[in-house]
Amino acid sequence: MIGIGPFSIQSIGVVAAVLLSWLVTRALAKRLPDASHRLAGAVLLDAVFWGIVAARLGYIAFWWEDYFAAPMSMMAIGDGGYYWWVGVPATIAFVWWRTRSMSVSCRPIYAGVLAGVVAWFAGGAVFSLLYESPRLPDVQLVTLDGQPIALRSYEGRPMVVNLWASWCPPCRREMPVLEKAQSEFPGVGIVLINQGESAQLARAFLDGAGLALNDVLLDPASASMQAMNSRGLPTTLFFDAEGRLVDSHLGEITMASLKDKMSRRFDLPSNGAQDLPK
Repeated sequence: MIGIGPFSIQSIGVVAAVLLSWLVTRALAKRLPDASHRLAGAVLLDAVFWGIVAARLGYIAFWWEDYFAAPMSMMAIGDGGYYWWVGVPATIAFVWWRTRSMSVSCRPIYAGVLAGVVAWFAGGAVFSLLYESPRLPDVQLVTLDGQPIALRSYEGRPMVVNLWASWCPPCRREMPVLEKAQSEFPGVGIVLINQGESAQLARAFLDGAGLALNDVLLDPASASMQAMNSRGLPTTLFFDAEGRLVDSHLGEITMASLKDKMSRRFDLPSNGAQDLPK
C-alpha cells in the first residue's frame, strides 16, 4: 500500500489536482481586467465540492441494491465510492450555473477544472507505469486449529486478504460484508488474517457474532501487516490469480465498494454465483 501516513496515494492525488485547479483558476483570473481572482477561486472550490457530492450520489445510485440493503453504509464516505465520470460533468455544470448571472468570467474556472482533470489522469498514468505491483508475501500463519499454513498456498485464484482484530470496531462492523462475499463469490478466496490475538480470542469473537467464515488465519506477530505495508486496521487487499496486488482499501469496507473493486480488478468466470456488474 502506497501513501503518506494514513492517506492513500489516490487521496493525495485528488488534493493535489484540486490545489492545481485552484491555482490555475486564480492565476488566469488575475490576467483578466474584468475578473476577480478571489471570486473565481471560490466558485471553483464550490464547484469541486458539489462535483464530489454528485460523484458520491452517482456511485450510490449504481450500487443501489447493496446500499438499500444497508442504508447506513451510504454515510461511509471513506470507502472510495465515487465516480469521476459523474463528478466532472457536475462540476462543469455548477460552474456554468454559478457564473451565468455573475460578473466573473467562467473561462479561468473552466481552465482550472481542465488542468486538474488532466493532472489527475496524467499522474495516475505515470504512477501506473512506474509502480511495480507487490506480490503476495511469503508469510507463515496458523489456522484456528493450530496448523501452520503459508499464505502463498492460496495462490491460483483471485484473493481478498483482510487484516483485522477483534478489538477493532470497524473490523467487527465489516465482518458480515466479508461473510456475504464468501458465499456469493466462491471463485474468490476470502482470507481473514487476525493480527496479534490468540485462537481462543478470535474464535470467541466469531462465535459470539454468529459468523461462519472459512479461511480465518492467525498472525500472532502481525508479520503480515509489515509485509503488506499496512498502515492500520482493518486493511483489505486484492490479489489477482498470479498473486499480484491490484488494489487495496484502508478502513471499513462496504459491500458496494468490495464488489466494485472485484468487478474492476478480477476476471471472474460465471460459476453460478451472483454476477458482478461490469
